Amino acid sequence: MGLCQSTLPQVGRTLRTQEKDVLKSPLIIFVVGGPGCGKGTQCRNMATKYGFCHVGLGQLLREEAQRCTRRGQQIRDIMQQGLLVPTGLILDMVSDNMLAHPESRGFLIDGFPRELEQAKEFERIVGRAPNIVMVFDCSMETMVRRVLQRGQVEHRADDSEPAIRKRLETHYTLCEPVLTFYQQKNVLRNILAEEAPENVFAKCCLVIESLQ
Repeated sequence: MGLCQSTLPQVGRTLRTQEKDVLKSPLIIFVVGGPGCGKGTQCRNMATKYGFCHVGLGQLLREEAQRCTRRGQQIRDIMQQGLLVPTGLILDMVSDNMLAHPESRGFLIDGFPRELEQAKEFERIVGRAPNIVMVFDCSMETMVRRVLQRGQVEHRADDSEPAIRKRLETHYTLCEPVLTFYQQKNVLRNILAEEAPENVFAKCCLVIESLQ
């Protein structure tokens, strides 16, 4: 991944004071979990119910990977190997997407942060921590099965079984320090994601409504 990373930003751009002011009042909710845990579906449901802006990191990256640009090719190569896209690019995409919706009363940032550096960089760049971090707990085998089923429908290049297992291994390795970081801030909320989607959604709603 060294060649790809060398031409992609490693450090996100620092927001101007007026940009940080825009993001001071909305709720910021991070939603983390391995591929196939159901976080994307639940984020869309929560965005609809509460009028929040859904910032789907995976979708942003897939859209960028489909562009016929050098950066798009580099991102596509990284994702197909099940590796992580550089933090700087991730932070720029997330903050730009949030600033594009200044009227939003809340942001559901789906699939972020993927490693501790991203969590710390977000706070440096945006100037604040998230209000809450939802963690979707799901077994590896359930996630592999779900992603393989999704891949048959959506034909994603990064949904082959070897890439899925690589992504899951990477996720578990990098996620533990992130969870510890937010546990210490007392903003971590666990959601058991093995249940029926409507039951998972009910749990998500309880977490959001505790913030109102």
